[in-house]
Amino acid sequence: MKKIIALDLDGTTLNKQSLITERTKEVLHLAQEAGHSIILATGRPYPMSRMFYSQLGLKDPMLNLNGAIVHLPEKPWNLEKHFTLSRDIVFDLIAEKETLGFNFIAAENKETFYIDDLNYYQAAFFSDQASKENLLTPKTLYQDPASIMIGATEESVHSLIDTLKMRYGNLVEVRTWGGNSPMIEVTQKGVHKAHSLEYLGAKLSFKPKDVIAFGDEKNDVEMISWAGHGVAMENGTLAVKEAANDMTTFSNDANGVAEYLADYLQLEKNNFTSYAI
Repeated sequence: MKKIIALDLDGTTLNKQSLITERTKEVLHLAQEAGHSIILATGRPYPMSRMFYSQLGLKDPMLNLNGAIVHLPEKPWNLEKHFTLSRDIVFDLIAEKETLGFNFIAAENKETFYIDDLNYYQAAFFSDQASKENLLTPKTLYQDPASIMIGATEESVHSLIDTLKMRYGNLVEVRTWGGNSPMIEVTQKGVHKAHSLEYLGAKLSFKPKDVIAFGDEKNDVEMISWAGHGVAMENGTLAVKEAANDMTTFSNDANGVAEYLADYLQLEKNNFTSYAI
């Protein structure tokens, strides 16, 4: 039976150098040739992930910003979906920035980002080099964003999360990442990777039982739980492992996804002729 293979990027498909290894490329190419579909499902914005889509020669939809953007890269597509937040939330928070105690706020869409303080721009977090055109103002952010990123401090992060949930709880999902430099990510209520896979399933006629999903972090838990076969990375968090049906033998730095799929789908070259179509 042909499968939908849903892949997180960082900590999963990518190694510690944020690269796709030749072994991973080989196995994923074999999977596609065997008729399986591959959907990248990442928290990254599209401009920071399009190179991986291209390297793998993918033709299936892609999920960015943890499912807030569903699209078919580089093509117009009538099923493209953006699950957005009101831009009013961004400017409401900026107005109380000093009181709330955060460093910066940024708003992201499929191809663009805007940040209220360019001094906090970091290339690792955003999709392009920053200039004055990326400064977040009512003029530049004229559309509702798909995702809001807030740079909190260790002292303010918990109170800020409480404030966001209290004020906008029926409108937003709130996640954190970043360790000692905590980032708060805000998306539309109910939007996560599983939500957008379910959207695609309804449109493209596949069900959870048809999906094999791989992930390593908290933002993968819903997807791992939803999929018919959820696989946690060996290097994954406890929350992901508890949600999964199985776990890779190897980490993301040792081709964990590739080795698992090669075995699970019997994709090794000496067996491949029985799967050719």
